Amino acid sequence: MNNVMLTLLIILGVVVVLGLAAGAFYSWRGKRTDRLRERFGPEYDRVVDRADDRGKAESELREREKRHSEFELRPLEPEARGRYEIRWQQVQGEFVDNPARAVRDADELVTEVMSARGYPVRDFDQRADDLSVEHPELTQRYRSAREIARANENGEASTEQLRDATTSYRSLVQVLLEDKRTNATTTEPERS
Repeated sequence: MNNVMLTLLIILGVVVVLGLAAGAFYSWRGKRTDRLRERFGPEYDRVVDRADDRGKAESELREREKRHSEFELRPLEPEARGRYEIRWQQVQGEFVDNPARAVRDADELVTEVMSARGYPVRDFDQRADDLSVEHPELTQRYRSAREIARANENGEASTEQLRDATTSYRSLVQVLLEDKRTNATTTEPERS
């Protein structure tokens, strides 16, 4: 075998190895994308649409998972859950006479329940991002309800919009009150 033939075989071998490595990398990346898409549902699409590229969006979602895994989430004690359920009933009852106030109160109640569960609650966007790790569909509704609440503050929300916001808040309050999981039982985020 001459040197030219040996060189060609070495080059071919390197190309095959590089091709296999690239295939393995893209397969791993595809599985990671599928896992994130499955976990975050509509929130995955929202983040990808807002990001410069898919890699940055997926990195943000993995950061959310990491941040969430560091929370000390706790289930509510039965007494606290009962108090929040009574408060929610009051918010719903208030809707009949004062829908605008009911939406404000519902928004405040969600923040209080999240805080009681152990979520950081200083900033709405961060609160919604944190919530999206475990409840992505509800997070979409929460974002929508919050937009209606903002419009409500400016006197720009219709009664039907206020009803939609209240319904979304109700779904979120119910899930937060019923969720007995803590970080010990949540899925660990994928390390990259």
